[in-house]
Amino acid sequence: MDLMQNDPRHVIEADRANVWHHLLQHKPHDTIDPRIIVEGKGMKVWDINGKEHIDSVSGAVWTVNVGYGRTQIADAVRDQLVKMCYFAGVAGSVPGANFAKRLIEKMPGLDRVYYANSGSEANEKAFKMVRQISHKYHGGKKHKILYRDRDYHGTTIATLSAGGQEERNAQYGPFTPGFVKVPHCLEYRAQDGWEGENYGIRAAEAIEEVILREGPETVGALCLEPITAGGGIIVPPKGYWEKVQEICKKYDILLHIDEVVCGLGRTGTWFGYQQFGVQPDIVTMAKGVASGYAAISCCVTTNAVFDMFKDDTDRMGYFRDISTFGGCTAGPTAALENMKIIEDEDLTGNSVRMGEYLASKTAELMDKYDCIGDTRGMGLFQGIELVKDRATKEPVDEKITYGIVGDCMAQGVIIGGTNRSLPGFNNTLLFAPALIATTDDIDHIIDGVDQAIGRVVYGK
Repeated sequence: MDLMQNDPRHVIEADRANVWHHLLQHKPHDTIDPRIIVEGKGMKVWDINGKEHIDSVSGAVWTVNVGYGRTQIADAVRDQLVKMCYFAGVAGSVPGANFAKRLIEKMPGLDRVYYANSGSEANEKAFKMVRQISHKYHGGKKHKILYRDRDYHGTTIATLSAGGQEERNAQYGPFTPGFVKVPHCLEYRAQDGWEGENYGIRAAEAIEEVILREGPETVGALCLEPITAGGGIIVPPKGYWEKVQEICKKYDILLHIDEVVCGLGRTGTWFGYQQFGVQPDIVTMAKGVASGYAAISCCVTTNAVFDMFKDDTDRMGYFRDISTFGGCTAGPTAALENMKIIEDEDLTGNSVRMGEYLASKTAELMDKYDCIGDTRGMGLFQGIELVKDRATKEPVDEKITYGIVGDCMAQGVIIGGTNRSLPGFNNTLLFAPALIATTDDIDHIIDGVDQAIGRVVYGK
């Protein structure tokens, strides 16, 4: 190996010259070095210059649920790859079969696991299932898929078509037809006339109004995040999910829950929907399934959905789909070990305990700073919404959000913020630390945010 390949300047210049980064304006890299992360252990990561950071967003996009440096996962993946690395999903694999069984054990009422390699792709699979069911059983009419304002389901054209974040979608149209938006359920920013103790039910009834407007016979599925993630950490209020379930049953609409962020312990249960007592027809997941140690996503369905594709008298009746890297054995191997760690270390329980502690610390910040209009979340998945005025709830300019995120980064504290997502409402700080977080870790993170707010908002 060329020794230069390990030289920091060589790596930085190779990155600057050749890598196209995600979600990033590259013009500053003309004069400022790109950030390169080279090592992680537990809750900490180190960049190529040796600077240490505590990571409160699990790899920037809420993925590394069990923390960095897990040799247990890496060793299992290495052993599996040497034995059998890949075969297309037309055949099975030992880790694929074993993980599917273990996963279904955590999801009573669901039965079948379809493997892919990203959250976007898992959601695409669900959309294709809905469309194929529509054609086979409803003459193609029951094809519409409802999605919620502020929710996010992926970065492909079809998943952006189901995306409730206008700035994520901007300039990527025209979009796939047949996707219809329903209102968000953020009580802090309730629509006029919706306020009150029955807000959750009213927000769900707004979905029914859309269904009736479109025609129930044309609506095949409702796709929702259990808790809206990048759209501002929105926990649906009391009564919402029960009413949503009732509406879906009433109009024979498949309930598709996107667990790409909330899945595998983030909220304190294995899946976010389990916090609300609903029974979905389709559940999609990615990110925390293997904590980033290997690429994997899953589209999980009931047998009732699966059986609609078992008509062998119809030569076009099976699900005519494939995911090339859904045949990789690394993903389910890593996922099995990831699940074992979550169980052995009671990380769902830790998410509950540390989530309560994190909520208490963000509440203290709210008492200290009047620029904080709301704090919300569940488990180790929480947000702080920033405002110019608590009475009017006018959002701060997004430059304030990014300034706080940048100040924290300079301190060695990595936090998130709504980023080019919602016009006028990129004003929420986001926290999703690894499920191994301790009170000391949370104190470290909150101290960094405290200092950043003081400097950026108040010039202290």
